[in-house]
Parts: sequence; C-alpha cells; structure tokens
Amino acid sequence: MLRALKCIVPLLGFALLSAACVYRLNIQQGNFLDQAAVDQVKPGMTHSQVRYLLGTPMVADTFDKERWDYIYYLKKGRTRKVDSRRVTVFFDGEKVAKIDKPSAAVTAAQDASAAAMKPERRYQ
Repeated sequence: MLRALKCIVPLLGFALLSAACVYRLNIQQGNFLDQAAVDQVKPGMTHSQVRYLLGTPMVADTFDKERWDYIYYLKKGRTRKVDSRRVTVFFDGEKVAKIDKPSAAVTAAQDASAAAMKPERRYQ
C-alpha cells in the first residue's frame, strides 16, 4: 500500500503542475464599436446611415423592429477582467428616435481597461 502511494504522489504533482499550463482562448463576441462612430449617430438618421456607421446589429429583435442592440464582450485568456459594452439605437419609423450609450466617463474607463488587456505591438 505504501509503495503504491509513493507512485501516485509524483503523478498527482505532475497533474497539478500541468493543469496550470493549460492555454485559455480569448473570447470575443459581438460588434466592437469605435466611440467616434457611436458619437456620430444622431436622432433623425435612417436605418442605412446607422448601419453604415455601426454595422449590422448583434441583436435585432424579431418582435420589435424599432430597436437595434450592439453588444460587445471580450475576455482575455486567464484574466478575470471582462470588457463589455452595449449601445442601443431606438427608431421611430425609419428615423433614429434616441440612442442609449454609455457616458463619456464610462467609455474612457472602458477604453483604459481594454488597453490594459491588449498586448502592446511593436514593429521594427
């Protein structure tokens, strides 16, 4: 029994150490929106103008054609930080009625968080 236990202990140690080396994929979902493009969306714009600026919405509600949701989610590898953004455009007929977006302070904090998560690329 003691001999079998001596063989199992190194195997358990190896299993624990190798589990720490598992690669975790980056999970990115949705539409990444440039804040400058979001700021250009104004009431009175048409569907096609909004689609030109922001792209096709991630979530188009089948029951409410007057609302487009742009959702973005990024989780980098093993980090617990998540970059999540949401912009909602409400239409009245063919024109934008209002846009629900984060404030400038929240956007600046999200951009700083996203910059900290992205690796710096240097070209020579």
